Amino acid sequence: MSTPNAGHSAGQLETRGIEPVPENECNGNPLQLFWVWFAANISILGLPLGATLVAFHQLAIWQVIIVALIGAAGSFAVVGVISIAGRRGRAPSLTLSRAIFGVRGNIGPTLVSLISRVGWETVNTTTAAFVLLALCSILFSTPTEAKNAPILTLVFIGIFTLLTLSVSGLGHATLLIIQKWATYVFGALNLLVGGFLCATIDWQGVFSAEPAPVSAMIIGIGIMAAGTGIGWANAGADMSRYQKRNVSASQLVASAAWGAGIPLVLLITLGGLLAVGNHDLASTTDPIAAIRNMLPSWMAVPYLLSAFGGLLLSNHLSVYSAGLTTLTLGVKIKRVQAVVVDIVAIFCGSIYFMLYADSFYGPFITFISLTAIPITAWVAIFVVDLIHRQYYSAKDLLDVSASSAYWYKGGIEWRALSAWAVALALGFCFTRVGSTGANWFAGPLADSWLGHNGLGWVVTFVVAGGLYALMGGAKDRRQPAVDAAHV
Repeated sequence: MSTPNAGHSAGQLETRGIEPVPENECNGNPLQLFWVWFAANISILGLPLGATLVAFHQLAIWQVIIVALIGAAGSFAVVGVISIAGRRGRAPSLTLSRAIFGVRGNIGPTLVSLISRVGWETVNTTTAAFVLLALCSILFSTPTEAKNAPILTLVFIGIFTLLTLSVSGLGHATLLIIQKWATYVFGALNLLVGGFLCATIDWQGVFSAEPAPVSAMIIGIGIMAAGTGIGWANAGADMSRYQKRNVSASQLVASAAWGAGIPLVLLITLGGLLAVGNHDLASTTDPIAAIRNMLPSWMAVPYLLSAFGGLLLSNHLSVYSAGLTTLTLGVKIKRVQAVVVDIVAIFCGSIYFMLYADSFYGPFITFISLTAIPITAWVAIFVVDLIHRQYYSAKDLLDVSASSAYWYKGGIEWRALSAWAVALALGFCFTRVGSTGANWFAGPLADSWLGHNGLGWVVTFVVAGGLYALMGGAKDRRQPAVDAAHV
């Protein structure tokens, strides 16, 4: 199914929703995806990730580089694998997931993905508004505290959300162009800031550091993967559905792995270098201020601009994906309207956090971090299913009635949903949730080696994928011969 004028170019409104893209409109190439993933991960706020590897896990800098390559670039290779499904099925990730979980069984993973997207977009928006408050205070001596400048705060939240809407609302073609050219601008600013940060590095300490045990590197790889690629995996097919049919699987994997991997490895390595002899960056609750304090005063403006740009580029992609996820839930609105709904939600959430809440910001981040467990279970099942699934029925992906080939039993593919639920429950057994000095929840295995080191999501991935495969989830799913002439 397609919609009138669904084909579009940069600056024109993309009117297609979740319906699969016709072959004649699939003209994308892997380099476009490279820039999309590069832009989404160029934020200098990635520095604290590397700082934790040195401050908390005592890794030497060569170990930090290896961990970044495997954990960050490697986890984005998984995003590239999900992108293969987009090239095959021509639909967004969570829409293709209907073929795996059933049109009703897919509601759970889709809802979790939407909560995660909107949650992190709200965090991005509030952080960006704080960046603008800091910038305004430097230029015009206005208050930096949101509650002391409520009008300015509202204006800055509005600016960020409108800039997000202007790109995410127009859609795929505009997103590709903006992400590419904005990367040059904000990438240059990041290089400038990074160069000055290098002046604060304790190089003697860097070269004299003793390496940590291999077990610490394994933990670091898990932390990097959970903090980078795993969170973006459910957006893979959203961006690849316009790719040409002759784009190879290896090209899709490489575009995601290196598109995100290059900036992340550089940022994580720099964060590790900065943390040698100075653990403030790893332990701070406000990384923007911590990084700002490392720079000469005149660097404040370019630094804050680079931080703002990185947050904006990440939000462009996330909001676009969230709009498609909203439609997959069955909401009967147009794609651009779904984006507006998402924008309104993050606008209201940001106002609450900045002007009304006292200490809810930290707990909120903890809450949305928990969505990594069910998302990880979904990723594992999706990847196992993709091993042999060469074909997705466009008609049945959009049919949510009992006549759909993806209705299965009562609208649910029980093997997929049960594997997802079991893995989710087991993952939470290894999870501890709480704030400083108090636990809200601690699973029975939270004090195990895996739980203590935050690797419950690894258990989730292995159990979800393994259980689904054992129940026949990796069986051959080639296109029926009767449909071969219609691809």
